[in-house]
Amino acid sequence: MNQEKVTSRDFENEEITIDLTELFMALWSKIHLIILAGILMAFVAFAGTKLLITPMYTSTTSMYVLTRTGDSSGVTYNDLQTGTQLTQDYMELVKSRPVLEQVIAVLNLDMTTAELSESIATENAANTRILTVGVENEDPKMAKEIADALRESVSIKITEIMEADAVNTIEEANLPTAPSSPNVMRNIAIGALLGILIAAGIIILIFILDDTIKTPDDVEHYLGLNVLTSIPIAEGAQKTKKVKGLSSKKLQKQMKR
Repeated sequence: MNQEKVTSRDFENEEITIDLTELFMALWSKIHLIILAGILMAFVAFAGTKLLITPMYTSTTSMYVLTRTGDSSGVTYNDLQTGTQLTQDYMELVKSRPVLEQVIAVLNLDMTTAELSESIATENAANTRILTVGVENEDPKMAKEIADALRESVSIKITEIMEADAVNTIEEANLPTAPSSPNVMRNIAIGALLGILIAAGIIILIFILDDTIKTPDDVEHYLGLNVLTSIPIAEGAQKTKKVKGLSSKKLQKQMKR
């Protein structure tokens, strides 16, 4: 009785060991399924990107803000330093409510200031006073119009509020010819990788949960029995059933007679 309890307790506390070589061979034997899953998920990602995601276009415009700290007519090093530090303030001013409301009113846009703000991205190159504004919209022409209106509106506000000497346009908004998002190739790569990981995960899970006895070592390990001998079975060999000393082929011949 005590021996049975000890045996069952040892069996419950036994740790599962994984042979990495066998695991690799199990994955390699199913490599065609793993590749097929990757191709299938890549196709799903491509179809989903093309059919379900609306392409967005980005138009960019840039401006140069000039601020003088002294009375001299030229631009000094002090002016450059001050202007560079204030560029972060200009970037915040681009998304300010008065600027956005003016753009909405000028273009008669059917959107809120919050929605317009989400479609705007500002950028400032390091150690410069060049302010770049990007606008994303599903209509490339509308993206260009918003970017131009935004540049004009913020230029006025920077001159009024920050008392800048001038805001000069470097580049007017461009008319985008290709969508900036979604990134089709990136989505395809993510889909393929996801398919491969899912297929490999399923194969590994099946391998770990498979507790069937396959080798003499498994018999000794799990059942505690010694294997006296093993009989190899050739692959493709046909097995015949005996019926009262007669093979199935001979029995069929007798039945035909």
